[in-house]
Amino acid sequence: MSKLPKIGMLYGGWNSEAEVSRASAAFCTAAARESGYDVIEIAFDRNLPHYLMQHKVDIIFNALHGQVGEDGSVQGLLNILNIPYTHSGVVASAIAMDKTLSGRLFEGANIQTPPRLSLNEADIVTPVDYEGPYVIKPRNDGSSFGVEIILDGRVCHRNRWASNCQLIAERYIAGRELTVSVLNGKALCVTEIITNTQFYDYSAKYDVGGSRHILPATIPDSCTQKAMSWAERAFELLGCRGIARADFRWDEDNDSLYLLELNTQPGMTKTSLVPEQALFCNLEMHSLITILLEAARCD
Repeated sequence: MSKLPKIGMLYGGWNSEAEVSRASAAFCTAAARESGYDVIEIAFDRNLPHYLMQHKVDIIFNALHGQVGEDGSVQGLLNILNIPYTHSGVVASAIAMDKTLSGRLFEGANIQTPPRLSLNEADIVTPVDYEGPYVIKPRNDGSSFGVEIILDGRVCHRNRWASNCQLIAERYIAGRELTVSVLNGKALCVTEIITNTQFYDYSAKYDVGGSRHILPATIPDSCTQKAMSWAERAFELLGCRGIARADFRWDEDNDSLYLLELNTQPGMTKTSLVPEQALFCNLEMHSLITILLEAARCD
């Protein structure tokens, strides 16, 4: 029997999603070890190149989330070091993380996204020539950090976000929250997410009992097929690999589906959607981890 590769489980960092990354890494480490892999847990900091040169690993399992870990930065470093890694490469990661750029590409491929709004950013952030419900969020961030949904005419002060945070705005889409995981280009299933909050925010994603997941979603077959098809198309369009997750809003009254974003480093915690969808498709967590590790490579 050939020896299994030595795995470096990369986690943590210094951004807003470090805590989620630690939870993903713990869950993935246990699953990888269940499959017989020798796993070294690596807390990510700016000494990473030095650490990797000292402690030889064959493959990096990228359990980072958010900026630096998800935006192509770490992927570029690992390319330079010639260490294969899981999930998407530089280009796909950078584009997916940039909600403005990825949105334009989706629209060009006839995948409907929420209409974008111009913003007037002074002390108070408001959309230009628009008075309906809307959403303000960072251009490059994840796990719903910094998202503000404005339904009631209230205002948001610019100091709600860091001064160097680029903001975008889009029309608020009322409806049902859907998500589709895509593994190596193939959609797994559609989950409907039901929360007690306005949307699928950080606590709904990661707190036990923060949300209820219905899979497969009880929606018309036409909507299921469109969501899965659009998720696969978005995955291919950006050049993703491994696992990704496409998040949607379905306006049931008008039977209109909107792709909100594509996540190239989706959560892999005990409460996350990807492991749940994989299990629904008879894919145990340790098998999913093995598939991701076998697909690891440099760009």
